[in-house]
Amino acid sequence: MRRVAIVLAALLLGLALSAWTLLQLSWGLLGEHEGPGQVTATPVPDAVPGRQILFGDLHVHTTFSTDAFASSLPLMQGSGAHPPADACDYARFCSGLDFWSINDHAENLTPRHWAETVDSIRQCNAVTTPEAPDVVAFLGWEWTQVGQTPERHYGHKNVILRHTDDARIPARPIAAGQALQVGSASRFRPGPGALALIDRDGDRQRYFNFARYMADRAEVPRCPDQHTRSLARDCMEVAETASDLFRKLEEWGGESLVIPHGTTWGFYTPLGSSWDKQLAPGQAGGGRQLLWELYSGHGNTEEYRDWREIEHATDGTPLCPQPTRDYLPGCWRAGRILEERCLAAGEDEEHCAQIAADTRQRYVEIGNRAYRIVPGQTVEDWLDAGQCRDCFLPAFNFRPRQSAQYVLARRVFEQGERRHEARFGFIGSSDGHQARPGTGYKESDRMRNVDGLRFESEAAQRALLGARGDPASYAPREIGALDAGFGTFEIERMASFLTSGGLAAVHAEVRTRDAIWEALQRREVYATSGDRILLYFDLLNPPSGGSLPMGSEVDLGETPRFRVRAAGAFRQRPGCPEHSLSALSAERLDGLCGGECYHPSDTRKLITHIEVIRVRPQVSADEPLADLVEDPWLRHACAPDPAGCVLEFEDPDFAVAGRDTIYYVRALEEPGPVINGDGFGCRYDDAGRCVSIDPCYQDWRTAPDDDCLSPERERAWSSPIWVDAAR
Repeated sequence: MRRVAIVLAALLLGLALSAWTLLQLSWGLLGEHEGPGQVTATPVPDAVPGRQILFGDLHVHTTFSTDAFASSLPLMQGSGAHPPADACDYARFCSGLDFWSINDHAENLTPRHWAETVDSIRQCNAVTTPEAPDVVAFLGWEWTQVGQTPERHYGHKNVILRHTDDARIPARPIAAGQALQVGSASRFRPGPGALALIDRDGDRQRYFNFARYMADRAEVPRCPDQHTRSLARDCMEVAETASDLFRKLEEWGGESLVIPHGTTWGFYTPLGSSWDKQLAPGQAGGGRQLLWELYSGHGNTEEYRDWREIEHATDGTPLCPQPTRDYLPGCWRAGRILEERCLAAGEDEEHCAQIAADTRQRYVEIGNRAYRIVPGQTVEDWLDAGQCRDCFLPAFNFRPRQSAQYVLARRVFEQGERRHEARFGFIGSSDGHQARPGTGYKESDRMRNVDGLRFESEAAQRALLGARGDPASYAPREIGALDAGFGTFEIERMASFLTSGGLAAVHAEVRTRDAIWEALQRREVYATSGDRILLYFDLLNPPSGGSLPMGSEVDLGETPRFRVRAAGAFRQRPGCPEHSLSALSAERLDGLCGGECYHPSDTRKLITHIEVIRVRPQVSADEPLADLVEDPWLRHACAPDPAGCVLEFEDPDFAVAGRDTIYYVRALEEPGPVINGDGFGCRYDDAGRCVSIDPCYQDWRTAPDDDCLSPERERAWSSPIWVDAAR
């Protein structure tokens, strides 16, 4: 009922916005802005000559990935196998993308699966004209590294290859050693055979197929540690660190991009992780790591916050931070849950307070598995612990020192001198695991358009996550060797933070493989939260004359001047367009697309605001980053115009301050319904504390046809423009 009420409120808000639109049009208003930047109002221009916008998805999994295969099983309400060929058809006929890439986990790809992947991508490209393709498919994989400590954690990175011919692609994908040590097979307890016995009414052959898949993967030997071109084709090649991955890609040769993703996603990222070590020499990727996945179906990684999920004493001892109005640490809530149980059992306050303190300390010492120390815990027990309360659709269990804004502001200094920094362009992707590139075209069909495990029953949940324990117990639970597999992760809580995913947009001259690749290389790209918003962001006064687009770097000795142009996404018609209906059978279209495709009308959503974010990177190691990220530095309210919104602004502070500055922009649409837009659906008290939640479950507790919709402003984020002070 809460979500229905929210959607009704969004519709009423939309009607109010429409009325306000008519008033503004009749008054001829040009918009208002907040912030110190100087603004010039300009008419909406025509499209930029020679630059069209193409939309794609550079993060797509099929059931060649172990977690995707698991979610396809009957116990997970899965719809069966979805190989790479399904992804190709989905991109072409369902989501109507211009380009996409395949990125199954390298740790799960046997030599046979890799050969089939290569063949599928080639076939996807072969059915169209290379000179004028309807969709371009890129080959790639995901390097799925998870370190057990912040010092050993580098995170997940997608590798995208420019070419598909044998001479220019690696003989095998490169896996992450730490992921192999954890072992994909260990996630499944009980094993596939036991799952078939639990699900007596399901298609047992699908479980046996899964067992065969797991056995095939386990039989692939690990390659010796030697030059990549000297290795056999039938072994598993491993890179232990990000620098090892870059080295191996260099050894093989060929053109590739490495794109970090899910950086703030605390589902697997250790407490206290930061991007600092990846700013060191050898970690930049040798020109390959140019892009950052800012948004995906696993949430937003943009925003920096100065609260911490863990602190450390001067001797390195981990400590649990105090809660603030903006953040409730998971460690603190764990202690409070057991303290409340202790008091309810009639124990004295001092004893219960000591249990809380001991639990908090054990939590920060254990790390990511620590939520399991609370016996009998439920999603509701945790309230909104660990989450960013004021971020846009944030990644679950947010890690702020792994965010894009942190990386923009952070610099590494050696002997007081600046040495290293990272410069990323921004993209969005889906990170879906059902062979469905670009799932964000319509906010519907939650069970297929968002990621995650979908437990069919409580018995299925217990089989994979383990028993909950006594919900009245206030004794912290011991964490042992059996606390592995999917039960290690907070799968139930994470489900409320999964969305339909984002898109990568490129400015390219034509829709060809080379033109798209070159746009990615020059960072003339941007991210969207799923809607196909049009966005241009240009520096108008570079020393060379003309203008420079998003993704550019420039030395400047005068006040920088910029122009932003944005137009909203097309409103969607129901169903599928004629070319999809004529290309696929009704049965195939329903099984693949769920009967809903990208089907644009001829009217666009309104852009209501343009926000400018200004970041001033550190000039000394002790500068607090919270003071350097101005978000937003400028906020412009757009006059309602279906043709879009234009903003010109300048920064007079730049020449005065004489320090390097980074600018990027966000274009915000009018509010509309978004799957899981409200996260946990917290109810807050007058002090701003979350006192109860209304989660969206991906299991029997939430109806499959409930899309858990809440109003949000879909948006696009430009890549930055780096303006360095001329010296």
